Amino acid sequence: MQALDYTHRGSPLNTAVLLQENEVYQGTGGVSQQNRSRVFLPAFFDTLSGKTYLSRFANGRLALIYLLDGLPKVLIVNSTAPEKDRCIRNTVVSGFMLGERFYTRDQAALYMSKG
Repeated sequence: MQALDYTHRGSPLNTAVLLQENEVYQGTGGVSQQNRSRVFLPAFFDTLSGKTYLSRFANGRLALIYLLDGLPKVLIVNSTAPEKDRCIRNTVVSGFMLGERFYTRDQAALYMSKG
């Protein structure tokens, strides 16, 4: 698998940041609504461990939107807070899985723009 360049996030990832990212990528393949036809699945990549996590509901079912509830507790900075207030450590970036490969939002947008 090719090494990818991931932008390091200065602050922890939370629901508000995910909503801001959705606004930035609206109308591009960097949001689920625009790339679902190619079977991109919302996911998180931890740049510290190199592990990728598909977005899941708290009960383990796959989610078609970004949810923090299904992430391992080791990634959550304040795991006792309600989901809307939870923060994920700043080594985690949002993106998508397509097959076995993780795509950042930028990479997914580029992939989708090529048709």
